[in-house]
Order: sequence, then structure tokens, then C-alpha cells
Amino acid sequence: MIVEAGHFALALALGLSLVQFAVPLWGARVNDPVLMNVAPTTALAVFGCVGFAFLALLIAYVSSDFSVLNVVENSHSTKPLIYKISGVWGNHEGSMLLWILILTAFGAVVALARRSVPIKLKANTLAVQAAVTIAFLLFILITSNPFKRVVPMPSEGQDLNPLLQDPGLAIHPPLLYVGYVGFSITFAFACAALIDGRIDAVWARIVRPWTLAAWAFLTLGIAMGSYWAYYELGWGGWWFWDPVENASLMPWLAGTALVHSTVVMEKRNALKVWTILLSILTFSLSLLGTFLVRSGVLTSVHSFAVDPARGIFILGILIAFIGGSFALFAWRAPLLQQGGLFAPVSREGALVLNNLFLTTACATVFIGTLYPLALEALTGEKISVGAPFFNFTFLPLIVPLLLILPFGQTLAWKRGNLLGTTQRLFVAMGLSLAITLALIALTFGGPVLAPLGVGLGIFLILGSLNEVVTRSWSKGSSWAVVWRKATALPRSTWGTVLAHAGIGLTVIGIAAQAWSVESIGALKPGGVLKAGSYQVRLESVKPRAAFNYREDVASLNVSHDGRELGTLETMKRLYVTRGMPTTEAGIMTIGLSQIYASLGEVQADGSIGLRLYYKPLVLLIWIGSLIMAFGGALSLSDRRLRVGAPSRAQTFQTLPAPAE
Repeated sequence: MIVEAGHFALALALGLSLVQFAVPLWGARVNDPVLMNVAPTTALAVFGCVGFAFLALLIAYVSSDFSVLNVVENSHSTKPLIYKISGVWGNHEGSMLLWILILTAFGAVVALARRSVPIKLKANTLAVQAAVTIAFLLFILITSNPFKRVVPMPSEGQDLNPLLQDPGLAIHPPLLYVGYVGFSITFAFACAALIDGRIDAVWARIVRPWTLAAWAFLTLGIAMGSYWAYYELGWGGWWFWDPVENASLMPWLAGTALVHSTVVMEKRNALKVWTILLSILTFSLSLLGTFLVRSGVLTSVHSFAVDPARGIFILGILIAFIGGSFALFAWRAPLLQQGGLFAPVSREGALVLNNLFLTTACATVFIGTLYPLALEALTGEKISVGAPFFNFTFLPLIVPLLLILPFGQTLAWKRGNLLGTTQRLFVAMGLSLAITLALIALTFGGPVLAPLGVGLGIFLILGSLNEVVTRSWSKGSSWAVVWRKATALPRSTWGTVLAHAGIGLTVIGIAAQAWSVESIGALKPGGVLKAGSYQVRLESVKPRAAFNYREDVASLNVSHDGRELGTLETMKRLYVTRGMPTTEAGIMTIGLSQIYASLGEVQADGSIGLRLYYKPLVLLIWIGSLIMAFGGALSLSDRRLRVGAPSRAQTFQTLPAPAE
């Protein structure tokens, strides 16, 4: 019965969403507070219904209810509990239900924000959010029912895709979805502002926390997915420019631009049209990513849908919301004025330049990802756009952006002094240049760009910390005074510093991979394989069994310059139910670097293939990402982002009411 109740809850959520869309929108139109106040109540009810449906599917998985087709296709009675739970979203139907759950959860949070959002803006925002919910509820009910029964009921399930049976994949999709769907609130606020005609610094103050939260979660989701691919797929890389990876990178780039654009709008009441456009664009790219992954257009471990009808339905959603929102923007945006003015050399000017680089970089990823698909659809010709294209188009845009980042952070608002800013950054530039030259000398004959990348990362870190130093330290100040001033700085300032420093750490980690060493060999027990100054000796290969798989475990003794460091294990697994083999990499962490081993196939002479890497400072890639996300969360905790707009900001520009 719980399964049928879950299905009914989705249908009830659809009916309530229709009410949430129509009634508050009309109430805002006629300025009726009673009708507008229907929005929060129905938003909470919709969330409750979808939450119950998700709980029903979760119970079906945990109890191994094989009368449900979704459970049969993605679970097994012997599977560990954590993978029974993650199996709920480890498939197309369940992942779309999770998407809708997060979507309605964000709507419920907006509904509970009683004083920080004006009633009319809230009504229009929740109405737009309901429109998105209606589209995805129709999609899941018509094409992707997660509660479909199977008759006769099989005695056992087919198990979850073995590649998804990993703790990283239990965490990665929810984080990524919170980021994707979080931008739907920013999108809804943008459309609501265009409808309502109230677009000013107050709007930016309201929207900025939602943007920061979505950006932080999307950063975590991408980082977790990158690390999962690194250690689970056994290929030794951290980014492949795969279309599914690009589908998450594009909204992250646009969202990063949006985070900075809302700052300018809040501080200077400027860039109104551009900020609204970015809000629409960021969520549109999130929808595009959903289409690419869920439509079956791409073949990937993340691609669950193979039914063309699903792809057509999602394409219809894509056209409706992207086309509709841009049509609304084209209609209302020309009536807006940009607001505050600023000099080109100023913090605002630097943030505008930041936005231009980020959106252009996003455009290159967009073209490189979609061009092969468009060409195949139009001509039938298949081409592959890989890492060389992205490296030669994306990196030349990102490197200048990173170079100017510390300058933009140091410049004053409205009108800056470039010479004075350069002087304040002199120590940071000098130290990073000295370290770069030292690395070039020490690694002479090696990769030329690697020392430059490390130097750039150090400049980003020191340049970020420079803001704290200049605002806390003055000549003759005691350490106690400096500490008191530093700790008194707003959390948003510290969040910015940490986020930018995190970028620097990630850049160092990426650049250092130019010094990584790879070796491939075939070993018998006692055989040795070297990677730089590290070597491994194959001790044994033994079989081992677990709940739902068998594996051959290779035990490797690791040493450095004759000194033993320990043992690592790398495995070849066979998941019995699906008959699917996987490779589990063996990793030994040494400081911030790693020894990485991946087991190959058994050779004709009885030896076993082994791929060995030494990856210097590789952990900085993900440590930097975590610090970036933490910086966003710290900024989000700033009290100034959690209170209502000040009274002086209540003056706003009103657009003409839409024609009857």
C-alpha cells in the first residue's frame, strides 16, 4: 500500500502545484494579499507530498520490495544498506524524484521566509517555482513512474550498477542536485522580479544567499564527482572534459559570474539587466545538463534514460522554460535602467571583467560540448571534441581571469587606483615570482608551464590574504590589535578570502600534475615497477569474496629510495548478479601527494598488468574545492545576508504594469 500511496502523493503534489502557480500569480496581479498568501501554504503542502513519495520509494528499496520494477532493476537483497539507500537515486526515475524533492524543498524554505521577502515578490517567485515543479511532475508521472509494479514479482533484483556502488556516489548526486536546483530559486526570483517590476539592490540582497548556497553545493558536487571518477574508474585522471562533466561545469561557471554580479548590484545598484540575464542563463544551463544526461543523447555511467519519449519531453521542458524566460526578459528588460555608475578601474569594473571572462569560457565549453551533437543530428556525421580543444580555448580565458583576481579584490569601489593596488600587491607578486623562478631552476628540463601554474596559485593565495592584512594591519599596530581587527572583519570578507585562496590551491594541484609520473608493466609475484623515485613490489594476488561480489586483490609493497612506506591493495571485482567487472584503484597518500595503482588483465604468461602513477600534490585539487565551498558557506552565514533589507533601500524602480 505504501507504494500506491507514494504514487498518489505525486499526483496530489501535481494538483497542489497547479494551485500554487495560478492563485498567487493572479493574487499578485490584482494585489490581493489573501490570494498571494496561498503560495507559502501550498508550497509547504507540495513539499510534504513529494517528501512522502520519496520516503515510500526509500522504504521499498530498504525492504527489498521486488514488486516495484524500479527496485527490481536497481537493487538486490544482499546489497549493503547504504547502497540500497543510494540506489533510490542511482537510476533515472529515482534521480528525477530526488530532483523534484530538492526543488520543492527550496520552495518550502522560501515559503518559510516570512519577513525577508516581500509578499508580492514571494507570491510571484513561488508561482514560477510551481511552474517548474509542474513540468517535472508531469514528466515523472507520464514517462518515468518510479512506483510501477511488476507482475509476477521476481524473487530477486538485478542489482545496482556496480560503478555506482560506492560511498562517493551516495553523496555526489544529492550535492550536485542541490546546486542545480538551487539556481531554480534564483531563476524564479528573476522571473518574478521581471513580472513584478521591482528590481533593485533589495532584490539583489534577497537573491544573493540563494545564489551562494547553490554555488557552494554545486562546487562540492563537482569536486566529489571528480574524486569519485579519479579513484573508482581506475584511469588515474581527475577531469576528462566528458560531456557529462561539462554539463555540470557550465552552470558552475555561469553561477560563479552570477555570485559576483549580485555583489555589484547589491553594493552599487548596477548591472541589473546583466544580473537578471545571468540568473536565467544559469538555471537554463542546469536544465540543459538535465537534458543531456537524462535524455539518452549521451552515453555515460550517469545516463540512465534510453527512452526517446523521455528525451522529447525534457526537450519540451527545456524549450518552454528557456524560451519563455528569455521572451519575458526581452519584453521587460529594456524598460530597466542600469543604476549606479562606476569608473572602469574599480572593483565593479574588475567584477564586470570577471563576468566577461567567465561567460566567454562557459560559451567555449557550451560549443565544444554541443557542436558534435548538433552536427550528428543535422548531418549524421560523428566527430569527437576532446581535451585539446578545451585546453586551447578554455585555459587562455581562465588564466588572465586568475591573474586579475587579486587586483579586483584589492581595488576600491566606484573608483580605484591601479598603481596603489599594484603597490599593495607587490609583496605577493614578488614572492610568487621568486618561487616560480626557483621551481624553474629546480625542475630545469621538465614541463615549463607547471612552475608558472604553481606561481599563479601562490599569487592567488597571497593576493587573497592581502585584503585581510591591509584591513587589519597598520604600521606600529600590536599583534593584539591586528588580531582584533582581523576577527572583526565581516564573515563575507573572510568567505571571499577563503574562496579565492581555495582557487589558488586547486590551481597549484592542477599545475603539479605536469610532474606526475606514469609506468605500465606486467608483474609476477616479486616483480617490481617504478614511478619516479617510488617503486612497488607485487607481493601476492589473492581471491576474496564480499556480500555481492568476488575480487582478486593484488597486494603491493611501496618503497621510496629503498625505504619501505607500507602496503596498498588494488582489486579487480566481479559483481555476480550483473556479471560486471570493475577496477578498484589502490591509493597511498603521502602528504598531499599520492601513489596510485590500477590492476590490469592477466597476461598469457601468468603475469598481471599494472598501471602505476606518482601524483605530486594531487590532493590540493579537491582540498582547494572544499575550501572554495566553505568560503561560500562562510559568506552565507554573514548576518548581513540573513536580515531584511535596510529601510533606505525600499525605494525601487517600478516597471509599467503588463498590458491587459
